[in-house]
Amino acid sequence: MKSDYLFKFILIGDSGVGKSCILNRFTNHGFESVYDATIGVEFNARAIEISEKTIKLQIWDTAGQETFRSITRSYFRGSMGALLIYDITQRETFNHLNSWLEDILEHSSPDIEIMVIGNKNDLTELRQVEFEEGEKFAKEKGLTFLETSAKDNINIEESFTKIAENIFNQVESGEIVLNSSIKQIQLKNHPIYDENEIEKEKVKKKGCC
Repeated sequence: MKSDYLFKFILIGDSGVGKSCILNRFTNHGFESVYDATIGVEFNARAIEISEKTIKLQIWDTAGQETFRSITRSYFRGSMGALLIYDITQRETFNHLNSWLEDILEHSSPDIEIMVIGNKNDLTELRQVEFEEGEKFAKEKGLTFLETSAKDNINIEESFTKIAENIFNQVESGEIVLNSSIKQIQLKNHPIYDENEIEKEKVKKKGCC
């Protein structure tokens, strides 16, 4: 499928917050309760329509383990959208958001669109982070916020499309220069950006929602 633009997205957060499940739900419309943990980075893509334009979202799922942090940082470059994800049932993952946000701001475009995501909101009985806490964190940082569930397909579509629409509006208004290779936004009929080939190793993890 020919695309009018290509936007590079990254998924950031601790291991086990459900980044791979969110990606799978958005790109493949599926969910697996037992999922492979990401080692390094993984990739998928999906085209969406905005104002009669075809936008290809190139989405990079980064590993949350500290061991791979230096590797995953190299994939932040050129990203125009980021989902900063925590698990509402694990307060520690929320506490680490500041550290992940510092990584994003240091290693990606200064005008990157970032949305804070509280994932697994179907597990209300296990909640450790209240909705208001996530909303307050995002507001204080000048970011947008949603709670999601990859399992129940809650706000998954909205998470990606809202960021893409914000970027698209900046493109249309001229705030983003189309020939800026740093931002990896492609003009119509230009070749789609092709990332490095990735070696993938996987280990099993459970409880991804």
